[in-house]
Amino acid sequence: MTAKTPRTAPPLDPGERARLLAGEHHDPHALLGAHPVKGGIVLRTLRPWARSVTAVLPKGRTVALHDDGDGLFSVLVPLLRKVPAYQLRVAYEDAETTVRDPYRHLPSLGELDLHLIGEGRHEELWTALGSRVTEHEGVTGTRFAVWAPNARGVRVTGDFTHWDGTALPMRSLGSTGVWELFVPGVGEGAAYKYDITRPDGTHTVRADPMARRTECPPRTASIVTASQYTWGDAAWMERRGARAPHEAPISVYELHLASWRPGLSYRELAVELPAYLLDLGFTHVEFMPVSEHPFGGSWGYQVTGFYAPTARLGTPDDFRFLVDSLHRAGISVLMDWVPAHFPKDEWALAEFDGRPLYEHPDPRRSHHPDWGTLEFDYGRKEVRNFLVANAVYWCQEFHIDGLRVDAVASMLYLDYSREYGEWLPNAHGGRENPDAVAFLQEMNATVYRRCPGIVTFAEESTAWDGVTRATDQTGPGGFGGLGFGMKWNMGWMHDSLQYMEKESVHRKYHHHELTFSMVYAYSENYILPISHDEVVHGKRALVSKMPGDWWQRRANHRAYLGFMWAHPGKQLLFMGQEFAQGSEWSADTGPDWWLLDPEYGAEADHRGVRDLVRDLNRVYTATPSLWERDTVPEGFEWITGDAADDNVIAFLRYDGLGSPLLAVCNFSPVVRHDYRLGVPDAFAAWGEVLNTDAARYGGSDVVGTDPVKTESVPWHGRAASLRTTLPPLATVWLRPA
Repeated sequence: MTAKTPRTAPPLDPGERARLLAGEHHDPHALLGAHPVKGGIVLRTLRPWARSVTAVLPKGRTVALHDDGDGLFSVLVPLLRKVPAYQLRVAYEDAETTVRDPYRHLPSLGELDLHLIGEGRHEELWTALGSRVTEHEGVTGTRFAVWAPNARGVRVTGDFTHWDGTALPMRSLGSTGVWELFVPGVGEGAAYKYDITRPDGTHTVRADPMARRTECPPRTASIVTASQYTWGDAAWMERRGARAPHEAPISVYELHLASWRPGLSYRELAVELPAYLLDLGFTHVEFMPVSEHPFGGSWGYQVTGFYAPTARLGTPDDFRFLVDSLHRAGISVLMDWVPAHFPKDEWALAEFDGRPLYEHPDPRRSHHPDWGTLEFDYGRKEVRNFLVANAVYWCQEFHIDGLRVDAVASMLYLDYSREYGEWLPNAHGGRENPDAVAFLQEMNATVYRRCPGIVTFAEESTAWDGVTRATDQTGPGGFGGLGFGMKWNMGWMHDSLQYMEKESVHRKYHHHELTFSMVYAYSENYILPISHDEVVHGKRALVSKMPGDWWQRRANHRAYLGFMWAHPGKQLLFMGQEFAQGSEWSADTGPDWWLLDPEYGAEADHRGVRDLVRDLNRVYTATPSLWERDTVPEGFEWITGDAADDNVIAFLRYDGLGSPLLAVCNFSPVVRHDYRLGVPDAFAAWGEVLNTDAARYGGSDVVGTDPVKTESVPWHGRAASLRTTLPPLATVWLRPA
């Protein structure tokens, strides 16, 4: 049928029309779409650049809309009592398309979602906000929803509008600050942003804070996504929480995904990485931040897409495949999570809707002096919800087994890196940030409750009391515990490296730096980190920190790793340090894998260290004495902690049944023959299970092939002792033969 002559619809109020066209209308659905009026139904649409618009009604009936100017078209369809199902045929200069009208639909967000968002308690926030492919009122399309409470108006713009947002203004859903629009026909893969009218009337175009996929940087648009992935790790997920983490073996390999094997995608990494980790015996892998970030040189620590795995390596489902592959290989997956700050990029979170929103409104609380970034406003319930839900999201949607929370100290202290007058005290005049404390407590409590078997790690560099204490337990500081599962032991890292950097002749004056960690070893549940931070920015690679010639540097490196694996606490080692590369890590080139190439003359030097790491992990995981009682004093006992002149320490580790392992470290370059050590008298002999001086590791091969007998000679306050030979710059592990 041919289109009938359009009948003029009642004109829009001039003020309403102006606000609609300016992108400042809070309820465009009241003006656009189909509405009953006296005499029929008014159809009105906003289609910039269209030459004509025709409504296609049931039974093939068509009605041409009148061109009202400025992209507005309308018509009065007489004799209709209710709004019919209809589509719009839109003709442009060089094309014609038929579309469903977004403005004929009721809100696609339910009352419960809005209530939880308003309360700041929506623990699956990503299912409500952002873009989501869905079927609504019998029509398939994408629901867009964004929190922008200060905006005068919000419009969706994307490749499906040729990046002209004029046609798709969103509606405000009451006092929640949420704007929503369901757009029929838009599906997975569509790129989009939000055109936001600020309180002052100016416009800003922003990526979606809740985007679950993004364009590959340097492009910055958000992408509509829907997971098609089928997981294969059900058995892993069911058993991963069978043993408490602090009573389990945890040996972590930390890496930067983009540079571990430069050029590999998530799916290519899923082939190589599990095999490498299995070969070396690591129980866990930790990814430096995976969340999308515009500047690669930030290594992921300046996040703009908190809900999106970086597109540099593939799609979100590709990342799921990587995690799944690691789980099927029996390896736990940890990832760095960065809720401490975010960058100031004008297309991202900073003053998102024209005013401070995710950041604190007071610059003394929002501007981070070290990184040139903005700190979150942890006192605002919606911001807290954004972050808490994000922690749940990674664990729930990507099966992440643990989160290492970055820069916790910068959140806890209001005066962090600030001088007098540059910070605002709390209500009690103190330097602690109670909002950050409450946020961390809520995050930990929520993620542990919702995701059984996960563990959270705090990178916290101060002596804050109760980092790994339960949130319902109050300590001497007056705050409840933060609720983390484990804390990075930055004190051990700093002190022990400072000791190792000294020439052996000077080490006796710094012996306490090696032993002081045992004074506070049980104040928290600790992990010992030799992370990326220790091998960049002029700090030198681990082996290059060591004194002496090349042989001594490698020997020191090996002895230190043996000491680290035996010390109470779990351990973490950054990529490249497992084979003693001498150069600092570069995010552009990654580890110096060529050092392991047989064509390189000294490859045995590096392969030997890697073989040691493999054996450290093998013996460690098979020896409960080294991990079962990490967090209680009963798991450790000094043999000698004061042999400073000898540069020697010796201690026992015990498992839950009392079975011991004896660790002896000789941090001097001389062989110590017939060195006497006090030992428990219940065992007749002790045999070596690991010696970092073995020839296969690149050492001088001063190894004990036969068990050492216990003698009834009192020593080190014990009734029995043994005499053994201590190899130079080496750690030896012994257990009852």
